[in-house]
Amino acid sequence: MRHFLSLLDLSRDELIALIDHAIDVKTKLKQGVAHTPLSGKVLAMIFEKSSTRTRVSFEAGMSQLGGHAMFLSTRDIQLGRGEPVEDSARVISSMVDAIMIRTFGHDRVEALAAGSSAPVINGLTDKLHPCQILADMQTWFELRGDIKGATVAWIGDGNNMCHSYINAAIQFDFNLNIGCPAGYEPDAEILATAKNRVNIFYTSAEAAADVDLVVTDVWASMGQEQEQQQRVSDFKAFQVNSAIMKSAHKDALFMHCLPAHREEEVTTEVLEGKQSVVWQEAENRLHAQKSLLEFLIPC
Repeated sequence: MRHFLSLLDLSRDELIALIDHAIDVKTKLKQGVAHTPLSGKVLAMIFEKSSTRTRVSFEAGMSQLGGHAMFLSTRDIQLGRGEPVEDSARVISSMVDAIMIRTFGHDRVEALAAGSSAPVINGLTDKLHPCQILADMQTWFELRGDIKGATVAWIGDGNNMCHSYINAAIQFDFNLNIGCPAGYEPDAEILATAKNRVNIFYTSAEAAADVDLVVTDVWASMGQEQEQQQRVSDFKAFQVNSAIMKSAHKDALFMHCLPAHREEEVTTEVLEGKQSVVWQEAENRLHAQKSLLEFLIPC
């Protein structure tokens, strides 16, 4: 049994194979070819954070694979009333074939996996968002081929997406420039694992210079709403706009995990521009996660 709490839980070869299969699964769906290897299988989806793309992609994905996805809000289950995560894990995993959880502290997904007899998928924590990276990498592979040796610019907060891009730089062997204000750097321990693959810059123009891909995210993530005003002030020089995209290679792509706060971390001009692949990236959450579900759940 395998869990997917981080990109580091799979080898590079497994990740590449997973992305290749995601592209094949996507092709089958577009061609109307039935692909239902998870018939009779059940995915439990625990949401302690709200979601659009994560919920829709996992629920639609399980249905398309022939299985069923069960939505569990903490307002409706005992986990939200103080039952230990480990106890919930033992009970829920005895009745389903896999569990996806979207939560706050990363320790909660680790505790769930420790107590579960079924595969556990990290649908997002404050530390990591590995499922989004699968979709991002699938999008790159579809448009550009292998990302090995490319240079990516992460512009913005050293948050869970930034941490997952650091892991991606390790697993997919690309270079990562991180452009962020002082005090908003990524976790030092995560950064140290990447060694010389990652460089920190304190201006967005330096981080984006001659890169192949520019990526950003909202300045205040869920749970940081009270910091919104301060973060807008601190990050105002880190907006991805046409000038930043001109610093990158002329054919560089732009990605954003969405939802986007237009005219804050990214201008509408860039988000809707020719270099933006955010809508293809968003759709690929469905296909990458279908591939992941097939990988983790025994058929």
